[in-house]
Amino acid sequence: MNDECALPRDDVSTPVPPEPSGRGCLFALSQPPLMLFLAVIGLLLLLGATHDLLLL
Repeated sequence: MNDECALPRDDVSTPVPPEPSGRGCLFALSQPPLMLFLAVIGLLLLLGATHDLLLL
């Protein structure tokens, strides 16, 4: 008989499920590389918009 299918023994401790971390989706926005990337993209969009508005 397969031992994995047998009933659990008392001397074997059951694994404790990991606690859920308190970090949500906003944790990713606090990372400097992502903020730099978003700042560059925002700057390019701003430059493109001002170029279209002022130099049309």
